Amino acid sequence: MKKIGLIGGLSWVSTAEYYRRINEIAQEALGGAASARLILESVNRQEYSDAESANDNEAACQILLDAAKSIERGGAAFIAMTFNGGHRFVPEIQPHISIPFLHIAQASADAIKSAGIKSVGLLGVRNTMEGSFYPEILKQHGIATIIPNEEEKTFIHETIINELVENDFRKSTRDRYISIIRALRSRGAHGVILGCTEIPLLLSEGDVDVKTFSTTELHCKAAVKLAIEE
Repeated sequence: MKKIGLIGGLSWVSTAEYYRRINEIAQEALGGAASARLILESVNRQEYSDAESANDNEAACQILLDAAKSIERGGAAFIAMTFNGGHRFVPEIQPHISIPFLHIAQASADAIKSAGIKSVGLLGVRNTMEGSFYPEILKQHGIATIIPNEEEKTFIHETIINELVENDFRKSTRDRYISIIRALRSRGAHGVILGCTEIPLLLSEGDVDVKTFSTTELHCKAAVKLAIEE
């Protein structure tokens, strides 16, 4: 089994979920007491958040590049970032390392295409919802992206930053997310990407009447599949 490299810490909540699910999936795939070979580089969330708050994309990117280089030195075969927003820096980071990224949006697009869905809503932090990396990759698969409106984006972003990444999951927040997902469905979304790796800890597919795609689950499954491929 190839060694998986994880960049975590943004937040520790989703990073812990990645570790749990990757090992559960590996054991299911390999049997017995099997667990995944992996290396984790956990970055300082405060440092990264400060860079983002200052709109210092160069500093934020450098933090992730340093983490990627550390993982490369640790012998990983590929890198999976345990959060969505940082994937906007993959095109800048990739030329500086020799191992590939397993892109979270690609793993999501593959699953959405397999489900035969042509339009999806996208939930996440602002940099994810307003960024180009999801729409561009989804478009390559013939999938349209529907973004929440400004008020919805503000609520989603603020609750992720102030609640979910702090391991604070509230019923009132869940209810509002369900309402937003219903609104996206009324605007033409036939599925919804839970594009923040903490959102699947708040919502489950049974909470809404539209198919949801947990980026955490899809990314973890893709990581194990890549790790065990010959």
